[in-house]
Amino acid sequence: MNDVAKKQGNAFHQLLELLQRLDRAKIAHSLRSVRDDAIMVEVTVPGQRWEIEFVEYGDEVHLEIERFVSNGDMGDESLLEELFQEFTD
Repeated sequence: MNDVAKKQGNAFHQLLELLQRLDRAKIAHSLRSVRDDAIMVEVTVPGQRWEIEFVEYGDEVHLEIERFVSNGDMGDESLLEELFQEFTD
């Protein structure tokens, strides 16, 4: 097995370990692909959402983790209109 195949195998092993760890912890998660060079694990916990991406850079695979934390503020239906106005082209 060449070095690239070993690194990709290690990344796949890391991905499987992460999914198993989330399952054991009973943490809600799903897999997504939003770009050609990455696999994303989306994790949802109370008040937070995590995006854990396994990204290929050449023959290397790196983890990139972004965490979105709620400030706890809740809006009503008027917020929906505000959001559409702000983010519609």
